[in-house]
Amino acid sequence: MKRKDKIAVSVIAVFAVGVLVYLVAPGVLGSKHQTTNDAFVAADFTLVAPRVAGFIKEVLVEDNQRVKAGQLLALIDDRDFRAAAQAADADTLVAQAQLKNATATLERQSSVIAQAQATVAADRAEMAFAEHELNRYNHLAGVGAGTVQNAQQAKTRIDQATARMANATAVLAAERKQVEILTAQRDAAEGGLKRAQAALELASYQLSYTRIVAPVDGMVGERAVRVGAYVTPGSKILAVVPLEQAYVVANFQETQLSHMHAGQAVQVRVDSLDGELLNGHLESLAPATGVTFASVKPDNATGNFTKVVQRIPVKIVLEPGQAHIERLRVGMSVEASVDTQPAAKQREVAQQ
Repeated sequence: MKRKDKIAVSVIAVFAVGVLVYLVAPGVLGSKHQTTNDAFVAADFTLVAPRVAGFIKEVLVEDNQRVKAGQLLALIDDRDFRAAAQAADADTLVAQAQLKNATATLERQSSVIAQAQATVAADRAEMAFAEHELNRYNHLAGVGAGTVQNAQQAKTRIDQATARMANATAVLAAERKQVEILTAQRDAAEGGLKRAQAALELASYQLSYTRIVAPVDGMVGERAVRVGAYVTPGSKILAVVPLEQAYVVANFQETQLSHMHAGQAVQVRVDSLDGELLNGHLESLAPATGVTFASVKPDNATGNFTKVVQRIPVKIVLEPGQAHIERLRVGMSVEASVDTQPAAKQREVAQQ
């Protein structure tokens, strides 16, 4: 081989080695940017389900429609629930009337007791007067100035007054005891009113549940609800996806996490946006590898073991106010690149 050919081959070899080092060295020596294409757009969407059973009367949203929190999505036929609420309202009125009656009767009892006390006082005075008359007639009969008949009549009046006083005393005791009975009746009426009010509140809740509203701002997806369909509590009728709060889940290899931590800057390239870059920051790293939560986990203690580099899910939050964010859809494939250099170095680069 001629000397010129040898030099040419050597130059090509050096160039090839340089290219190889340029391509491989970042992964071997530790790159300032860790990149993965095992990433996708995600969002904490909500599955909307009815809380009561019934037939759908009206559907007020279309597929892929944007909705606001509290916006009416669908109506369940509420005639049965409205009738139940009216019945509960009537029961509440009856319970209120019973409580008022029990309270008034208890308040009236104090007057009845006062009346019984007055009767006892009158009978006591009558008995005292009869005793004085008996003493006087006995004295007159003893000195020959009165008759035995008058003394006997006076004795009869004492017996009658004593009997009337005993009856009035018994009535007074009974009326005082009635206070406890009436108090118990009033307490029972209060309990009945509270139970009726609770039933009315529950019926009102049931009636309000016939109005199915959006729990958050977002876009309607998987709309399965149709007019006339019968729905049951917990059955999924549609989903509301909050696209404004979309984030990225990137699965990095465990060997890429050495210098990765929360707060680092991230650039996201979405496949469907023709290479447009979105900025974000790393919010958190998952507590375990993806396979840890899999339904069927590999058992490395059986069979032949082959070491496989595991991947750790990382949550990346996109910075608000960027263009094209509204075009993101859950599940889109993206490529994420995390800047793992120190924060001070990042500021220097940004200033330059």
